[in-house]
Amino acid sequence: MLDERVRAVLARLEEEDARERAEGVSRELRSRQVARTTGQFLFALVAPQTDCSVLEIGGSRGYSTIWLAAGARILGGTVTSLENDPVKCEAWHRNMAESGLEEWATLIEGDAFETLPQAEDVFDVCFLDAEKEHYERLFQLARPTLEPGALVVADNVLSHEELNAYSQARQADETLESVTVPLDRGLELSVVLSQPV
Repeated sequence: MLDERVRAVLARLEEEDARERAEGVSRELRSRQVARTTGQFLFALVAPQTDCSVLEIGGSRGYSTIWLAAGARILGGTVTSLENDPVKCEAWHRNMAESGLEEWATLIEGDAFETLPQAEDVFDVCFLDAEKEHYERLFQLARPTLEPGALVVADNVLSHEELNAYSQARQADETLESVTVPLDRGLELSVVLSQPV
C-alpha cells in the first residue's frame, strides 16, 4: 500500500538521487537506485500475489525495497534484501523505519556470495540489481531458491552492454521463459518453468 509515509520516503530518496547525480557524486557512493517507473513496475508485479516472498539482491539504501515491500504487504508477502555496503545498510534500516515497512522487509548484511548459498527459503520473485559483472554467478546462486512459477527480474540489461550475455543465456535456457522489457534501463524477466537437470 502506498500510504503517505511510503510516498514521502520515496520522494526524498528520488530527490537525493537526483541531487547526487547532478553534483557528480561517484557511482560507488551514490544509491544507484532504480528509476521510479521501474519501482512502480516492481510494485505492480508483487502486489497481486498472495504471500509473495521476494529476494532482492542489491538493496542499496532501500529505494527498490520500499516499492517491493509496499506491494508485498498488501497480501501478506515479505522481502529479503541482500546488501554488502555498511553505509548503505545503515541507510536501508533508517529508510525502512521511516516508511513503516520494517515488518515486511528484512536485510541480510554481507557479501551475497556468502549469504545467498545459506538461504533456505523459497522465493516467488527475485530482483537482481547488483554489480553487473556478478549477475551470472548471482543468478546461479539464487536459482536453487526458485521453484517453477517464480520470476527473476534483472535490471540494467539494456543500459549495460556487458549484460547482453546474461540476457542471451536466460533466453537460451529451456527451463525458463525469458523476455527483455525495454523499460528504463532494461529489465530481463525470466519465469522458471522447471528445475535445471
